[in-house]
Amino acid sequence: MTELGAPAASAEVSIDADADTIYALITDLPTLATLAEEAEAMSWVKGDAVRPGAVFKGRNRNGRRTWSTTCTVSDAEPGHLFAFDVRYTVLPIARWRYDISSDGPGRCRVVESTWDQRPGWFSHLAGITTGVHDRVTANTQHIQATLGRLKERAEAATR
Repeated sequence: MTELGAPAASAEVSIDADADTIYALITDLPTLATLAEEAEAMSWVKGDAVRPGAVFKGRNRNGRRTWSTTCTVSDAEPGHLFAFDVRYTVLPIARWRYDISSDGPGRCRVVESTWDQRPGWFSHLAGITTGVHDRVTANTQHIQATLGRLKERAEAATR
């Protein structure tokens, strides 16, 4: 994995579920699409399993605006780490990463982070396409919402 410095947005949550349950939820693309704020759908286009090099398409929406991205899995360590790089056509857009660690018996801590990798000149155009002109603030809010949904889903699955 390439070190990218500090993430542009990040948050964490403690969840009453084991790491394998969390990893299974965030690496199941249809489930991840229901957890993430702007995602409508995700599907494999190269490979059909979570492993470095596997590629999936993301279909995204913000109000009436829609766009698609291509995502390449960069890291996949069951029960510990899932990360992927996002591109729009050929342009790098972001890296998303989920770190899972033990937080006691049957409990884990999940950190979701993102790094903005857009070329500076593309940020304005991306704001027009997505309707989000302050991506850092939006992603901070989106991560908190995603982690809240993940906690709810994981804890319901373990009851």
